[in-house]
Amino acid sequence: MKSRFNIAMSVMLLVSAPLMAGGDPMKGKEKAAVCAGCHGQDGNSTIGANPRLAGQYESYLYQALLQYKNGERQNPLMQGMVANLTEDDLKDLAAWFSSQGAGNQLLVMPDSISVSVSFKETDCNLLKRSL
Repeated sequence: MKSRFNIAMSVMLLVSAPLMAGGDPMKGKEKAAVCAGCHGQDGNSTIGANPRLAGQYESYLYQALLQYKNGERQNPLMQGMVANLTEDDLKDLAAWFSSQGAGNQLLVMPDSISVSVSFKETDCNLLKRSL
């Protein structure tokens, strides 16, 4: 029983090792210069359409970049940006952006917002009863 547990733990560690292997944030900072136009110099995007990278989990950022690289995530711009990066480059970028604090609050609103809401009379009656 104990040996099965040890084997299972060993396999789990081997499988998850690439996720835990951190990159070098200082190397990532150098490589992130090209990212600044869309995501901000430190990963705090001020453009509503571009996600904030600062402060995200390193493993999440690495996996997202890897998925752009291998085509699991479909975005032609991002796929082009990561096409020539190595796995170490991706890890370094993930380490850099994850080490940055979420400094600003994104206050950019879309130019227009369209909301469509419909209620049935029964919905209104249920709402009145709950109040």
